[in-house]
Parts: sequence; structure tokens; C-alpha cells
Amino acid sequence: MINYESVIGLEVHMQVNTRSKVFCECSTQFGSKPNSNTCVVCTSQPGTIPILNKKAVEAVIKTGLALGFNINKESNFARKQYFYPDSPKNYQITQFNPPLCSRGRLLIIVRGEAKVINITRIHLEEDAGKLVHEIGRRQLDYSLLDLNRAGIGLMELVTEPELSSPEEAFEFLSELKNIVEYLGTSECSMEKGKMRCDVNVSIRPAGQKEYGVKVEVKNINSLSGVRDAIAYEVERQKEVLNSGGKLVQETRLWEAEAKMTKSMRSKEEALDYRYFPEPSLTPFELTDSFIEGLRREIPELPRARKARFIKDYGLTEYTANYLTSAKIIADYYEEALSYLKDKKASSKLLANWISTELNARFNILKISILESPISCQNLARLVSLILDGTISGKIAKTVFDKMFEKSSDPEKIIKEEGLIQISDKSIILKMCEEAIFESSKAVEEFKLGKEKAIVAIVGLVMKKSKGKANPQLVSKVLMEKLKM
Repeated sequence: MINYESVIGLEVHMQVNTRSKVFCECSTQFGSKPNSNTCVVCTSQPGTIPILNKKAVEAVIKTGLALGFNINKESNFARKQYFYPDSPKNYQITQFNPPLCSRGRLLIIVRGEAKVINITRIHLEEDAGKLVHEIGRRQLDYSLLDLNRAGIGLMELVTEPELSSPEEAFEFLSELKNIVEYLGTSECSMEKGKMRCDVNVSIRPAGQKEYGVKVEVKNINSLSGVRDAIAYEVERQKEVLNSGGKLVQETRLWEAEAKMTKSMRSKEEALDYRYFPEPSLTPFELTDSFIEGLRREIPELPRARKARFIKDYGLTEYTANYLTSAKIIADYYEEALSYLKDKKASSKLLANWISTELNARFNILKISILESPISCQNLARLVSLILDGTISGKIAKTVFDKMFEKSSDPEKIIKEEGLIQISDKSIILKMCEEAIFESSKAVEEFKLGKEKAIVAIVGLVMKKSKGKANPQLVSKVLMEKLKM
């Protein structure tokens, strides 16, 4: 059996975050009634002239700057000729040479090892429409055309064929998605089609310089789908070669439910799209001041924010990694922290509540932090009540449950439920004396040197107080009594 290695390249389309389309004023709002966000330009009526959306250009350049690209100051658009039913004018306005951004890079970390993936280009282009296939309805098979998506701005990012495993591709896309969301240049919502990925996969004997036969896989609409599609395709290609077969260059579709790729069409060695300059859009030149102005707008990016969270807030790498995995989570954390007086004392506790309790609820309900019924201010108040001893950590979980259920502030819930922590030493002393009297076996074990036996007595006190006794004070009083 030959030892094969994988060679993987990605083509990523991300919808630029603009209110209007790239060459007309039609809305980009998702979910609108079919063909309601259209005009004479995006429906390709004869004699119409496209007008370039400046915000779309800015989005592409910001993304390029964040990924270390060279920005080409002189740029233009081209017509890419091909026929598809969802593209009425039978060509796509895109960029050929030069693209807006050339030669970037992205650092990924897989299994603790760092690797830099070089990126060939990012260019700006328009999206096509959408075909809705009605099969078997009323004994007819037909397709409906929705042009709401036609003309929406896309930035296409193309990597060098330097990825070597499904895990590297997954990490690359995760890191890219996070950076772009931090920038605000695209929402990268794969379920809404705002981020789409095609993968080019080939295999070759380990150590061979020449590439194997490349297969393109389309129709992948999730990060895990990309990982699974590559893993399947690599194994499929190995099986073909090991059985004496021959691979053909083709385009395949990823069937997510079946978890397999299926042949879509054969592909020639080179496709001739007959590019030529778009006559309705004049070439344009970017100034240094324009580019540097956009550079200044780039926010703190995830890797830098993670390092700051670890340094300034004393968080573990694991917790900081979760908090910076999405800008909305990092923003929630820092806004909540701004409401707390002693940030140093509260930063770790607050981070743990977000990464454990809140995150667990989000996963169960399949919602994002934007839909959280607990505001960052109310979570900060809960943490403050724990730190000042008003409630114990155990009571806090009960309060948290009620906060999540009612979207209420913690003080109101504590008052309504009578959950204030008991910190009166005289009351706790009485409960401790009762617990010691009722726990003769545990007391005997403690006095014989088994200090862990005190845990059972603490538990009895907490039971007597219905979880309201201050556990630190309970432990202290018990120690004093048992060592007398």
C-alpha cells in the first residue's frame, strides 16, 4: 500500500456586509419575498449601467489588511463569461488581474503546532441568483428563479494548496470566520449562505513534488461539512488508486445527509471563461491615505485579544480561547466586567460563569449570546453578590436559573425567594453544634486525623440552612469547634 499525502486548497466566498448590492441600490436583506430586492441592474435589463459600491471595496481591503495582504492600488473589473440559468446576463462582474488583495497569510494552530497558510488573493465580485427546484409537484418538474441574491457583493478568498488535512482546513476556516466577524466586513453566516466554501482535493505519494489529479467539491455549507467532505474525498481517492483505478478531474457535490461526495460534472484541465475588461466600470486607483485610513479602523483581532485576556485578566488559555472565539462573546465579557468595581478579583469568576453556565444554556437552546435573557449588567451584579458574600456559589446557581427563566435582576430574585446567605456567626455556630452532635462517626474520624471527614459535617450544616449558610464561615467555625 502506498503512503499518500493530501493536498488541499480552499475557495471561500463571503458576502460583504453592506446594506445595498455591489452595483446597484437594491437591499441585501436576507429572507425577503422572492424577487422583491431587485431592479433593472441586478435583473440584467439591456442598457443598464452598474455603479460600484464603495463600502464593498472598503470591506475587501480591510479584510486584506487584517490578513497581511498587499493591496493593489490600481484595480479594475472584468466580465467572466459563462452560462447559468441563475445569471440572466450570462456573465459575472468580477476581478481577474489584478485583484484588490494579493499574497496574504493566516496562522493556524492544529494539535499544538503552528502553520502559516499562504493565501493567493481576495477579489470582489457579484453573486448570482438562486434556483428553487420543484420536483414532482402537481406531476411537474420545474425550477423557479429568485434574483434577490443576484448582484450581492462577495469577496472570494483563494488559498495556496498548502493545507494537508481536514483538521487544518477546519481550523483555517474557523480562524478566518472569527477574524472577518471581528472586522465586521461579513456576517459569515453559513446557514444563510453568507459564507460558502469549495474545496480542491488531491492526493499524491508522500514526498512526490508533482500534484495529483484535482477534484473540486462544492455545495458545502458548514465548517464541519468541509472537514467531513475532505476526509471522505481523501479516502475515496485512495481507494480508487489502491484498486488500480484512475482518478479524473471533476466537480463533485457534498451530500451532507449521506456524508459522501457525488459526481456533478467532469472538468477540463483549464476552463476558458474569456475574461475581458468590464466596459461599464472604469479602472480605479486607491490612494495611500485611503488605504491607511482603513488600516486605522481595524479593531483588536481575536489572537491579540486572547493574549490580552490572559495577561490582563489572568484567564487560562482555554477560557480565553472560548471568550474570544466570537466578537459578541468577548464584547459581552468586557462590558460585564466594566460594571464590576474590582476587575482583578472578579475577572476569573465572571469568565467562568460565561464559559460554563451561560455557554451550556446556549448549546442546549441553540441560541447565541445576542439572544441571552441575562444581560451582561445583570450577570455582573450576580458575580458581585457572590464576591461580597450576599449569596453563596450554590445559591447563585439557583438565582442564575431564575434569571435565565425570567430575564430578571438577581437582587429581585434573591428578595422574592428569600435566598440571602446566612453570615451571622451566632446562627451558624448553633447549626454547627447541632451537626457535630448528630455526626459522631465523622467527628471521631476527624479527631483520628482524617480531616476530610469534616466535609460530611459541612454538608449537614448546609442542609440544615437549606444551602444559605456561608460555606467558608461554616468550615471555619467547625474547625474551631472540632479542634477544641
